[in-house]
Amino acid sequence: MDRIEHVRKYLSGFQAENRIIEFNVSSATVELAAKALGCEPAHIAKTLAFMVKDQPVFIVAAGHVRIDNHQFKHLFGTKPTMMTSMELEALTGYQFGGVCPFDLPDSVHVYLDTSLRDFDTVYPAAGNANSAVRLTPQELFTFAHALDWIQVCKTREP
Repeated sequence: MDRIEHVRKYLSGFQAENRIIEFNVSSATVELAAKALGCEPAHIAKTLAFMVKDQPVFIVAAGHVRIDNHQFKHLFGTKPTMMTSMELEALTGYQFGGVCPFDLPDSVHVYLDTSLRDFDTVYPAAGNANSAVRLTPQELFTFAHALDWIQVCKTREP
């Protein structure tokens, strides 16, 4: 079973499996996903994967923001270190561009950045680089078993 089917099965537990959108084009970056969906990049819920003192931490944030290194270090006690593609795939089965913030191993701690609260609808990846799923930020929080809402991002400079 490929990763999108795992996500579909996972979402069926919330009666949300029919909200997965599959594309004939890549949605591997925020810009590509926004173009495929016909929305602003800010509505893309990107999942950023970090290792924090040997603990996998995923932060889901709006597509138009970036990690604020100072805020990250203040909150987690260390500078942000992105997971490598090999680490990410070994841990989750997901590849960059299709990282889903749910259907994850219990060892992964998921947080949602407050930047997502600005929107009624957000679109995280649904398991591969050609998919997304339409959710409210609160549904995303629930489905991802997020630990908390945090503020660790800043708006990108124009």
